[in-house]
Amino acid sequence: MSCVVPLDEPAWWYDPGDARIVRLLHPLEWLYTRQVVRRLEARQPYRSRLPVICVGNFTAGGTGKTPLTLHLVQRLAGMGERPAILTRGYGGRLKGPHWVDARADSAREVGDEPLLLARAAPTLIARDRRAGAIAIETAPENYSVIVMDDGLQNPALVKDLTLAVVDARRGMGNGHVIPAGPLRAPLEVQLPLTDAIVLNGPPAVTSAEQSGQDEDIETAPGRQGNNRATRLATLRREFPGPVLAARTQAAGDLSWLAGQPVIAFAGIANPERFFSLVESCGGRILERHAFKDHHSFSEEDARRLLEVARAAGALLVTTEKDHVRLCGAGTNVGELAQRARALAIRLVFEDGDERAQALLAGVLSAGGYRASPFAGP
Repeated sequence: MSCVVPLDEPAWWYDPGDARIVRLLHPLEWLYTRQVVRRLEARQPYRSRLPVICVGNFTAGGTGKTPLTLHLVQRLAGMGERPAILTRGYGGRLKGPHWVDARADSAREVGDEPLLLARAAPTLIARDRRAGAIAIETAPENYSVIVMDDGLQNPALVKDLTLAVVDARRGMGNGHVIPAGPLRAPLEVQLPLTDAIVLNGPPAVTSAEQSGQDEDIETAPGRQGNNRATRLATLRREFPGPVLAARTQAAGDLSWLAGQPVIAFAGIANPERFFSLVESCGGRILERHAFKDHHSFSEEDARRLLEVARAAGALLVTTEKDHVRLCGAGTNVGELAQRARALAIRLVFEDGDERAQALLAGVLSAGGYRASPFAGP
């Protein structure tokens, strides 16, 4: 059984067969694209004296940026670096610069993702990324590298390494720019800003692909899986840099979940990825409850979830990002925070870590920085 609240992203973003609404939105798509390109070209980015490693994505919605950011800071720390995370603090009230205190700050103040990031490394929120970079540079802790979360389309800083995460199952959707599709800007604008692409998760495989009939993929009308596979194959051909295969997987001891009845709930951009992960870990999902990304859980939301779980004798399972938004809230929400368990995840690279390690090592050791296409001479 499913109980789904309408999500932020329309389903037709990922349906290449629904062309009529895309045509209707083409004027708005053109205006949005023009605004994005002007914004990228108008500013002279700040050159930090620290290396800046940026994690971003080409599309709106969840692709796995946070797990990749966490992976990078752990890897950098293992290389002897002192990384600090710079993030916008989406969903929080504070504009910053503000160092996140994971024990004292709330998601309403700083956003949910910064609270998760702050558990792994010092995290600064700053709507003004230039001011944030300067705050990290001048901090007494002598940080050695900045990891910039969700900054691919932000022109405020010159990035020395930019990794774009792509959901390998959903790809680039219908290939159109917001609001006609999920792209934040045309790919021909975003690809030159990118040094490496991380494909997160296995791509969707259809029976035609399994039988080797890939030559018909582009012309087969309405075949979403095939069209998606074609766009990903095109991306691999057109992008000159490395394309790394990765996946997110559950972390830690999962014996508490195996074989258990579950009420799963998530307020993230791609809740189906989470629901599938719960099932792959052995959880028997009785109901799925999907909320909007960064959803602020009300007392009524919490009451319903608690009642459903009690009636079914089931575990309440959610994402780490959702769980941090429950902490410190009202009576029902506080009880939900106590009763619900968060499924921890981590990102791993499919074919070893050698290329990812080489990318990081190159930025840290070379001393020569990659010039932004919009940085000027």
